[in-house]
Amino acid sequence: MKKIAIIGRPNVGKSSLFNRLVKKRDAITSDLAGTTRDVKRKTAIILNKEVQLLDTGGLDKGCELFDKIKEMSLKAAYKADIILFMVDGKGLPEDEDKKLFYELQAMGKDMALVVNKIDNDKMKEKLWDYYEFGTDAIFGISVAHNRNTVELLDWIASKIPDSDIVKEEEDEDEEDIQVIEPEISDEDFFANHSHNDDEEDDGFTYWDEDEMDGIVEDDTIFGNNDRIREFDEEDVNHIKIAIIGRTNVGKSSLLNALLGEERSVVSSVAGTTIDPIDETVQYKDKQITFVDTAGLRRRGKILGIEKYALMRTTEMLDNSNMALIVLDASEPFLDLDEKIAGLVDSNRLASIIVLNKWDISKRDEHDKIIKEIRDRFKFLAYAPIITLSAKSHLRVDKLHDMILEINENYSQRIPTSKINEVIELALRRHTLPSVSGQVIRIYYATQYETRPPKVAIVMNKPSGLHFTYRRYLANKMREAFNFTGTPLLFKAKKRGEK
Repeated sequence: MKKIAIIGRPNVGKSSLFNRLVKKRDAITSDLAGTTRDVKRKTAIILNKEVQLLDTGGLDKGCELFDKIKEMSLKAAYKADIILFMVDGKGLPEDEDKKLFYELQAMGKDMALVVNKIDNDKMKEKLWDYYEFGTDAIFGISVAHNRNTVELLDWIASKIPDSDIVKEEEDEDEEDIQVIEPEISDEDFFANHSHNDDEEDDGFTYWDEDEMDGIVEDDTIFGNNDRIREFDEEDVNHIKIAIIGRTNVGKSSLLNALLGEERSVVSSVAGTTIDPIDETVQYKDKQITFVDTAGLRRRGKILGIEKYALMRTTEMLDNSNMALIVLDASEPFLDLDEKIAGLVDSNRLASIIVLNKWDISKRDEHDKIIKEIRDRFKFLAYAPIITLSAKSHLRVDKLHDMILEINENYSQRIPTSKINEVIELALRRHTLPSVSGQVIRIYYATQYETRPPKVAIVMNKPSGLHFTYRRYLANKMREAFNFTGTPLLFKAKKRGEK
């Protein structure tokens, strides 16, 4: 599949063009330089030809972060087959743009100069100034107004071999592949998908100091157990993992270590990751997709585009099966760490607590640190803890096998007979307390879903299954079966109830 890299300096409209081509607001856009930091990838079809689009960070220099962004962008250009070099057409050609263009041209790739922000016919005259770049492949477009993109799409299609044509009878996955046609006429596309920084309700729930304690102890059986996400049974071999934690705990470094390559920009600047970055690898017989999410902060410290990044993080959690909760072992734990872990618990995800930066922590206090984690994250008592260093790759190799083991636990189905043996022994040891003088009976139990495991308790009075007894049954189930790393949910039902 041909790779197309969109390259250019900050704020020329690279992410806007990327969004336009995939017909989805996939990359975060703003007027702030450096909004795009990692390379974002998306498969698309341009005039019946399949391609992979690469949205890159702006080529700029100055601080450590921008140097890293430029390095990653140039690597993407080197790996690409076609380069779209974008410039801002509202001004005159700049020497820095020419220098970058010639540097990329020396790579010997098919390359086009895309002059953006040519918003009307009068501005077309500005295109003549850009012929001094020395190329005939010049396209004056307006991403915001969707003007003059037909010729650009035709040029791209001409550089892609006919062998990449997608046959009409093939059933493509609409979630992963977007069809791009030159006759796009939805002028209001970006207007309908634009955001307003002044809006009060942006769809994201921020945290106040005392808001989340990680778990809500609801005395009614329907309090927690009805919030259950469904999943595709055939998707069991695909593990979707969100890497989550507060800023600067080493999430991007961990992603790079797991992949064995520099996929995500790493710097000492807090909040380096903005757009969630996903990468899929094959390990043994499983497909594992890692998603590096934006670092989370307290509400008062959330700035500008970060709130949109955090909205993407919540979407990633909702679409994940497992979470790696990354903590900084070299610093004291914060209340925010507990609140972030509470998001994982509320999404019913399998989870692993990753103690990163173990190489610079106080290793002699291992038992003390583990105890503090268990005290703080009691609601994640089932989550295993691994100590590692993403930077030095200490014990990172053990994480892949741990992920596979927990996925087995998360996806397992226990025979009804074995479940009822455990329930019967639990009832003998501690009988169910009566409610208002009425005897509460459990008739039988059966597992009705996996990922996470969900068990139906069939009884005469479902409301009589108190939260504390449900937790007692969960502990007995964990003693009998391996549910390490996975939540275990119970739902009380009456006989005959679906």
